[in-house]
Amino acid sequence: MIRAFLRNRGAVAGLVILVLVGALSALAPVLFPASPWDMQGAPFARPGEDGFVLGSDSLGRDVASGIAHGAYVSLLVGAVSTLAALCVGISLGAVAGYAGGWVDDVLMRVTEFFQAVPAFILAVVIVAIFTPSLPSIVGAIAVVSWPPVARVVRAEVLSLRTREFVQAARVLGRSHPSILLRDILPNALSPILVLASLMVASAILLEAALSFVGLGDPNLMSWGYMIGAGRSVMRLAWWMSVFPGVAIFMTVLALNLVGEGLTDALNPRMARRR
Repeated sequence: MIRAFLRNRGAVAGLVILVLVGALSALAPVLFPASPWDMQGAPFARPGEDGFVLGSDSLGRDVASGIAHGAYVSLLVGAVSTLAALCVGISLGAVAGYAGGWVDDVLMRVTEFFQAVPAFILAVVIVAIFTPSLPSIVGAIAVVSWPPVARVVRAEVLSLRTREFVQAARVLGRSHPSILLRDILPNALSPILVLASLMVASAILLEAALSFVGLGDPNLMSWGYMIGAGRSVMRLAWWMSVFPGVAIFMTVLALNLVGEGLTDALNPRMARRR
């Protein structure tokens, strides 16, 4: 699997970009020790002027510092919200697929209810109700992200529960939770891993959208906030929005490339073709 992944040049490029973004996030306090909210020079300094590598914003804040510190927020929100969504989605999907019957019907109707509401609108409502903060943003993104996981896991469990190794485990007298946790779910990890990489990308975009409309954590610098702050002065200071936008684009692109590489590596037929 690793060899197949490494043969995919796009996946390797995406992994390198993710490592660089992660390193930038980890080294942000070292590279830019001052707070990204502090005024550090003249407003609207162009990239390369007055010591600002990527320019300054309307309040004289360093754009490069904001991007570096914002990387931590984007990666944290993407990772934690995806992990929470996976926990909910895997649990409900596994129970629905394995139990079947009325349990499956009830859980799938609940899943369809959440899927019927536009994800961004629901996230906006949740964040607005609980006031904009990092926990409310993570929770809102997790709430709108788990339904696809539940449906994928349910489909995999439905396919696996009739296999010979599952029937053999039942004949041996194994309990249902043991069969589900030790036999079925480990064999359903491949599509879950691929879906998780794409969910992180979607979470980063959703967090940026929330911050863009003013529903981000007011105490944390984020890429979406930086784009929103610069939209009214695009002609005067294009770099305020362009550079954070490029950061979001490259990170989401990298995650999608990694997801595509995982799809090929975990699919034996695709791996042989490559």
